[in-house]
Amino acid sequence: MKSPKKYTIEFKREAIKLVTEHGYTQSEAGKNLGVDPKNISRWIRKSSNDKNQPAELTNEAEELKRLRKENQRLLLEREILKKAAAFFAKESN
Repeated sequence: MKSPKKYTIEFKREAIKLVTEHGYTQSEAGKNLGVDPKNISRWIRKSSNDKNQPAELTNEAEELKRLRKENQRLLLEREILKKAAAFFAKESN
């Protein structure tokens, strides 16, 4: 038996935006993303019922999460570059 696919919140939000902001039909968005259009329909319904937080707070939370993720990636890249620079400095001597 197949276990159901798990989609991230970010993925669901982007799928919803395709329909609500970019003018795609649910079928088009589903086909482009490889998702059953019924899922997109359900996500849209759920998001419109989810009025617990104002939109600007949700957007700020999304932006904060994105920036934290980007910051983590940049810190990791910096560490890798430091190690590479130290390695090549040893090699040239």
